[in-house]
Amino acid sequence: MATPRVEDNRPGQHLLEELKWVHERIREDLRVCEDLARRASEGLSPADVRAEISSLQTNSPLWKLRVNCLYYCRFVHSHHNAEDILLFPAIRASNANLARVADKLEADHRSVSDRLDEVEAAADALVVDDAVDARARLVTALGDLESDLLAHLDYEEEAIGPAILEWDRWPLR
Repeated sequence: MATPRVEDNRPGQHLLEELKWVHERIREDLRVCEDLARRASEGLSPADVRAEISSLQTNSPLWKLRVNCLYYCRFVHSHHNAEDILLFPAIRASNANLARVADKLEADHRSVSDRLDEVEAAADALVVDDAVDARARLVTALGDLESDLLAHLDYEEEAIGPAILEWDRWPLR
């Protein structure tokens, strides 16, 4: 889902494109993690899982997925924290009608954070106990994360994208 480049010099257009670009990297890297988890649940040996994790790379200049899905979880936590601190206050300041939307997005972040924590715990547990149940736990955790996170990203882009497009400067200056 590449965002088409629009010839538009409004600062809000550039910010929205950047937000969507970061979200697409998150979506792509989640697919990589899920594929590895699926293959692990199907019996890929722990040695092969570790070997693949150490060789994984994304095309994203944001970061390389080299250690495991924990890197991914930490990145998403960090991205959402930055939105909570910087973006959502700016949304509220620029458009009071979006206060409830910002509140929902922050609540989504807390829910996604819980999902990310479960992925991290499941990944840690897999290292200690390479049983079928441990593998299934990781697959389930990633599936739950996918459901919540992708819905959140889509909603965020749709709900605040139009407001960001209207910005000609950062609203909190």
